[in-house]
Amino acid sequence: MPGIKDIAQKAGVSITTVSNVLNGKQNVGSKTKENILRIAKELNYTHPNDKVLSRGNGKTIVFHFSDFDTLYYHDILHGISDYAYSKGYDILVSSDIKFKRYSNSCGCIVLDDRLSDRELIKLAGSSYPVVTLDREIPGEGIKSIVVNNYASEKQLTERLADAGFKRFAYLGGPDTADNRERFKAFKEVLDKRGIHFKRTDYYDGNWQEESGVQAARLILLSEKMPEVLVCANDMMALGAIRRFHEDGVRIPEDIAVCGFDDIIISRYVRLTTVTVPNYERGYIAAQALIELIEGRGDYETVHIGARVKWRESTGKALVKGK
Repeated sequence: MPGIKDIAQKAGVSITTVSNVLNGKQNVGSKTKENILRIAKELNYTHPNDKVLSRGNGKTIVFHFSDFDTLYYHDILHGISDYAYSKGYDILVSSDIKFKRYSNSCGCIVLDDRLSDRELIKLAGSSYPVVTLDREIPGEGIKSIVVNNYASEKQLTERLADAGFKRFAYLGGPDTADNRERFKAFKEVLDKRGIHFKRTDYYDGNWQEESGVQAARLILLSEKMPEVLVCANDMMALGAIRRFHEDGVRIPEDIAVCGFDDIIISRYVRLTTVTVPNYERGYIAAQALIELIEGRGDYETVHIGARVKWRESTGKALVKGK
């Protein structure tokens, strides 16, 4: 039986777009929506929420995410789908904040800080395993696959300090494990080097580009510009760069900027960032979940390494010295 990957390939759109249409989301253009529904009908596609089980055996897994940034999730979903489809599983993609266990699914992968640990513990169990990608939750039924944020952020900040930067600003995300770990590494490096970091140089963001724009506005109002702005993700860094450019501020001559994640667009604006292997992250998550579903897995946490990618947004000297 065909899955959403088959529909996406034939329609020339992403798997996320197909999932949004099939789940009744209103964020897809009418022509694209009509084309996807037509192709789904031609392929005799059966939605996992229908009474008939997908593939006739209930082999459906869920990827639940916050849907804030499709650029960030693209590679993760690609990795999940490649492994899942190779093992005969279909995928249901969900970003509904009222997430619940879908009756025809047999496990899920979660990357959504809107869901509390308590909700995930309640959802998970030996008969319904959950894989988390944004936090560690000990307990039966939940396996965590997390990025080693600390080591990569530490390496980034150390090199910036070694390059002579003294006045740092930090743009953080929501209160998540990822954000806390990245800021902890950043602050500990500065403390160890004797570089004073004022709390007023910490700006609150929400992972989205507009919060980077707002942080840049506030920085531009300060009496003394920081020499470097370290951002907890790329989308916020890109927003800050856009606002700086609008005000005639040069990157990196007037202020250096760096991010975290290495989304596709970051390579075109030459943003220094931390490269997270998101395709592999998704692939490993799907593999771990399916092994648990089939009774072959374990619940030990997996830590995924990340590396700094030096580009011109922090100066050519750091790029040459990488």
